[in-house]
Amino acid sequence: MSLRRLFGTHLAPYKTTLGLIVVLQAIQTSATLALPTLNADLIDRGVLAGDNGFIWRTGAVMIGFSVVQIVFATAAVWFGARAAMGFGRDVRRDLFHQVTDYSAREVGRFGAPSLITRITNDVQQVQMLVVIAATMMVAAPLTMVIGIILAVREDVGLSIVLVFALPGTVLLLGAIVARMVPAFQQMQLRIDRVNGVLREQIAGIRVVRAFVREPEESARFAEANAELTDTSLRAGRLMAATFPTVGFIVNISSLGVLWIGADRISNGQMQVGSLVAYLSYLIQILIAVVMATFMVSMIPRAAVAAGRIVEVLDTQSSVRAPLDPVTSVPEHGTLEFREVSFRYGGAEHPVLCDVSFRVEAGQTTAIIGSTGAGKTTLVNLVARLFDATEGTVLVDGVDVRDLDPDLLWGKVGYVPQKAYLFSGTVASNLRFGRPEATDAELWRALEIAQAADFVLAMPDGLDSEIAQGGTNVSGGQRQRLSIARALVANPEIYLFDDSFSALDLATDARLRDALAPHVGQAAVLIVAQRVSTIVDADQILVIEDGLIVGRGSHDELIATCPTYAEIVASQLGEGAAA
Repeated sequence: MSLRRLFGTHLAPYKTTLGLIVVLQAIQTSATLALPTLNADLIDRGVLAGDNGFIWRTGAVMIGFSVVQIVFATAAVWFGARAAMGFGRDVRRDLFHQVTDYSAREVGRFGAPSLITRITNDVQQVQMLVVIAATMMVAAPLTMVIGIILAVREDVGLSIVLVFALPGTVLLLGAIVARMVPAFQQMQLRIDRVNGVLREQIAGIRVVRAFVREPEESARFAEANAELTDTSLRAGRLMAATFPTVGFIVNISSLGVLWIGADRISNGQMQVGSLVAYLSYLIQILIAVVMATFMVSMIPRAAVAAGRIVEVLDTQSSVRAPLDPVTSVPEHGTLEFREVSFRYGGAEHPVLCDVSFRVEAGQTTAIIGSTGAGKTTLVNLVARLFDATEGTVLVDGVDVRDLDPDLLWGKVGYVPQKAYLFSGTVASNLRFGRPEATDAELWRALEIAQAADFVLAMPDGLDSEIAQGGTNVSGGQRQRLSIARALVANPEIYLFDDSFSALDLATDARLRDALAPHVGQAAVLIVAQRVSTIVDADQILVIEDGLIVGRGSHDELIATCPTYAEIVASQLGEGAAA
């Protein structure tokens, strides 16, 4: 069902091409099926009769039919390949756009390795079926149907062989294909697991080496790899069994035709040419069965892959764009939480509970709390990586769920907890939020983020290459470039999610001093672990177990909030908290 639906939606633009393929395949198949009859006439009326003129004329006609067969078959394959490649491109495009619209909830549900497998390997499986179908979907059925008619026309008595050969082939191959379906289903899951283990080990290679876990991780990968190998071998053995099975039937059937045909020729009931033609038709018919079997053997795996693709296409993001988005706002540079609660799907307890606060333009609000208190989740609600399960998050006086997504994201500059850079150059990363930014604006952002010095030291400055994930720069450099990227966008609201943790205290202080005048007219929300980072904030919120347990300035919280006083004491000493 999923496969049929995927074909119905994504092959529709190629109806004309597919119709042309049908015509081309029909012509080349007709030319192929005409050759055995011409060959029979050449033998009976030319070779046996000694008529050289007839031999030459018939031979020329056969060459003409062969040329037609080759030309039209080549054209059919060419157009089929174009349709299949276009189909694969369209499916990958739709999957990519669907996945990029997902919230963190849907990405977590499927898992990044599985999504990558679905966009690459699964699409390839379905695309391969389209290629095979485009080259065989007309040729195989026409060859079987017309071939049987022409074979019976040559000699009815030999048709007893077809009566047993065709049903036997269908039954044997049907039993094999029926066992392929679960094997291919399991294979795709095994591929997901191998991708997941490999992704973890590559991303966490430093941790693996630091704790000398190479043997254990190698064993874990070997186990996943062995499971995939075993499943692939099982599916491969079933697929490999199809061709010897058909080959055995072809050989037995040919032997039967020759056995029965020899008696009929000796009794004068048929000509030698008819026997040769019948044998040619039999082989063509059974080869068509092989072609059809090969196509059918591709269907189980393609069907499994199509189901996984359709599952992604059918899963809508829990964070949906509004039907009638708001494009004008009553305020500028404000952020407000009104009795906001958030609970992850299936969780017993909410991560955030009844959170309310407001950040005005030009004001800095800091959030501090223990690990797992819900600080990052709170920031993610502003950028709509999740939507609040209760309450309202407002940007510029409008519920973020009602704002036009492009307008919302244009107003928010987000620096994530884990700084991430894209492959390209320093400049291309900095211009991620504002492509029209000038070089002077980029350097200004780098100076504020305390990143200008090391960028100047790079071989090509702004044009220096950045590897995927920013792995060719240090963690602190990645974090400063990530901050500079948000500064270049010049948004109304800045979200710093523990964005200063990789910086030393001196660099942190210089960055905050340089940052203050630049963000003076914007609302700033800072999530931090270090008290020194937020000590000068206009408002500090202390979060514990999803609840705001303290609110005020640094001095006020030391006096009124035991949780904050404990954090200050643990970092700055008892004297600072006194």
